[in-house]
Parts: sequence; structure tokens; C-alpha cells
Amino acid sequence: MTLARQAGVLMHITSLPEGNLGPDAYRFIDTLVDMGVSVWQTLPVNQPHDDQSPYQSVSAHAGHSGMISARQLLKDGWCLPDEIGMPLPALLTKVISRLQSGGALTDPHHALTWPGFARFCQTQQYWLEDFALFMCLREQHAHQGWHTWPMAYRMHDVLALQAFSAANQEKLTLIKFTQYVFFQQWAQLKAYANARGIQLFGDIPIFVAYDSADVWARPAWFKLDADLNMTVVAGVPPDYFSETGQRWGNPHYDWQAMQADGFSWWLGRIDTQSQLFDVLRIDHFRGLQAAWEIPIHEQTAINGTWQEAPGHALLQAISQTFPQLSLVAEDLGIITEEVDALRHAFSLPGMKILQFAFGGGEDNPYLPANIEENSVAYTGTHDNDTTLGWYQAAPENVRNHLQHYLNQEHPEMPLALIQLTFNTPARLAIVPMQDILGLDTHARMNTPGTIEGNWRWRMDWSQLSDEKKSSFRQLVTESGRLHA
Repeated sequence: MTLARQAGVLMHITSLPEGNLGPDAYRFIDTLVDMGVSVWQTLPVNQPHDDQSPYQSVSAHAGHSGMISARQLLKDGWCLPDEIGMPLPALLTKVISRLQSGGALTDPHHALTWPGFARFCQTQQYWLEDFALFMCLREQHAHQGWHTWPMAYRMHDVLALQAFSAANQEKLTLIKFTQYVFFQQWAQLKAYANARGIQLFGDIPIFVAYDSADVWARPAWFKLDADLNMTVVAGVPPDYFSETGQRWGNPHYDWQAMQADGFSWWLGRIDTQSQLFDVLRIDHFRGLQAAWEIPIHEQTAINGTWQEAPGHALLQAISQTFPQLSLVAEDLGIITEEVDALRHAFSLPGMKILQFAFGGGEDNPYLPANIEENSVAYTGTHDNDTTLGWYQAAPENVRNHLQHYLNQEHPEMPLALIQLTFNTPARLAIVPMQDILGLDTHARMNTPGTIEGNWRWRMDWSQLSDEKKSSFRQLVTESGRLHA
């Protein structure tokens, strides 16, 4: 990452008014430029399960097809106005037909081509073939988890899969083409962002879902029994988010097998994400040093054990293979000296959340005075309440500590915490869009440990007044973070 002081905004693609990679995303980039911002951080953009959590996807590689913009396809000459409301598979089937029969309806601004699709299939073959088969089989089995499929499909029988593939060529082509369109629309957006001086900052969940193409296609790289059932699951022990910890339910890696293979799966995963982003956050970074392993029969995360991981060897392989890629360590939770040592060995910035700074002692690492320069500072993240919601619900001792720190009896929230975050030594300071808009708890993105009501928040352009934009730009300027 650049050594200059920078300001960023955290907002997921699905939180845009239209929730996709279309005109709203371009307008948002223009808005960031107007506000003096140089970094746009999103949540993971992989294809989610039906609960829409960005952290439980059906593939560590595949993009979220729901982010494909029909309006962008119209703008680029690949569909007609009355086709915009069609279901995506039907719309893209028409696009495929037009590509095969000679091109766009108008002169396209953006090069979807049949040879381009063939090249995409070839360069992404290492994950795309398995993903297409997995999604086609999943559709045929009513979206049931792969461990419930017939034995031949569940155990990845080669002859059975060849026969299935031969019988479903059209569907498989559509699944692959959908990914081609996603990656093309993303590349177009990224080129626009970078040309305007905006870096795209992505997020990699450390674990993958059990019901994913990754585990189905490569079970030997995960801790599964002979019947491919999980023996242990991932999570975190009790902490400030939950008294019983969090039982995520993801399978654990067989690190010995992955390391023996030269971490090829991880390097492929980083390769896919590095095509999409300029900066990547490794979610739950401490899991690269040691991860919390919970026996499959345990209902909570209390009775688990720490299992070490070859994080140094993995990060060395990543940094050698992708020397230009900037990584950020999500180092929240129970952080040991060993985790800090791993992060420092690769000079990775950690995260500092100012909502965690108050109500304790002066040694709290999240207090502005204790934040080091090689950090990314936040008012809060997608897992926190909005700053206004947090302040309204905060215990009296937390509010008193913050008021004393600010030397203000009635601080204006969330403005005061944004200003405090921007004035920290951290090289990069990021504010969730909800805080810029001054929204309360109703706009919260996620509550850890819950499964209802998350990932749904969307902004409305009417919420972002000129006054809000100019006051935010003023904070960016005064803190020396202005994007020139």
C-alpha cells in the first residue's frame, strides 16, 4: 500500500441502490472522488448461498452472479430495453445467442466476444470446470448440499461426471458464461476506478463453506472422514462478540496436504481475487497462525482447541507469487504474540476499530494514541453496529470515556468518531457508508452469531446530501488524507 495517508469508504456492492456493477457503481466511484476518498472497500464478492452471506460462498473463486448488471449489458449493446427485467439466465442465454451469431445490437463499448469467452474458460479452468459441474448438479438436486447427492456424484466419480457433463453442455456453458460476464463487468468497473485514482479493497474469508465446489472437488485438502463428513469445524472461542464463541461450521484445512502441494489451491484463490482487487484483507488472519477447532458434535464453540497452521510458509508463497499485491490482516479477537509476529514478519497492516477503544484502560490498543502507522483504522466494520447506533446503546462508562477523550460533553455522532479515526496515525482510515450518512442501528449490516436480517442494507442516493459530502471531504482534507 502507498505510504501516503489515505481515506476509504466501506460499502458492499449489494448496498448500492441497485446492488450491482451497473451505473450506480460508477456513480459511487465519482462520489468517492468528490469526497476526496482514494479507497473503496467491499465485502467478499463470491457467489453466496441462499442466505446471501458474503462469508459463506459456494466457491472461493466464482463471482456473485447477482451483481451482474442488466443495465450495463444494455448500455454496452448486448440486450434490449424490454429485456432488462428478464431473469438473468434467460437474459444471458440471449446474449450468448447474439455473440454466436455475430455481435451486439449496437457498437459495443465493452468487449464481450466468443473468443474472449473461450480464453476466459481456458485461463480460469483450474476452478471454473469444477464450479460449473457443482452448480449444475446442485440445481438438479434442488440446492441440497453435495453430501446428500447420489454416491457417484458425492464421491466425484469421473465416469459419472463425464456422462453428466455430456448431457448438460448447454447449462454448463451458461454457468461459465455467467462468470465471464461477471469478471468482464468487474474489470470494466475496476479500470474506471483505477483511472480515477480509486483503489478497490477486497476481502478473503479465511475458510470456505463445506457445501462448496472447493470442498466437493478437493476433499483431500480438508479434514474430512472416509465418507467425506466433517470431523471438526471452524469458529472462534468466547470473546467480546459472544459469550459462547462462534461456531462457524466451516471445515478445517488439512494444512499438511496443502503445504505438500505447494499451496496451489491458495495461490489460485489469491490469483482470482488479485484480478478483482488492488488490496486484499485476509479475514480472521489469526487462523493462519492457529485456528480454533471444534469437534463436530459440539453445539457451541466453547470446547475447542487451537491448531497451528503454516502461515509463514503460506504468506511467503503468496508474497513471492504476487509481489505487487497489498495485503491487510484482519487481526481482531484473541491475538497472541505469535500472531503479531507473523503479521510483522510480512509488514502487514492490522485493523484498529475505534468502537472498541473506550471504557477500558489506557493500554487499550484501539485508543487513537496507541495506533501505529502501519494500520487500517475504522470507526466500525460490517460486524459492528453503526457508530450512531453504538453510541446510543453504549454503557455510560464507555460514553463518559469517549466524551473525556474528545473533551466534549455532547459530541456530534457519528461525526466526532469519524474525525477521531481520521486523525489517528493510521495510514489508511476507513468509514462505513452508514456512518457517513449518519444512520442508526436499523442500517446495521451484520450481527455476528445471528442468521436473520443480515446483509440487507441498501443506501438511497437521497440520503447523501451535498452537505454530507462536503463535510466529509473537509474531514478528509483536514486530516491530511485528501485524494489529489
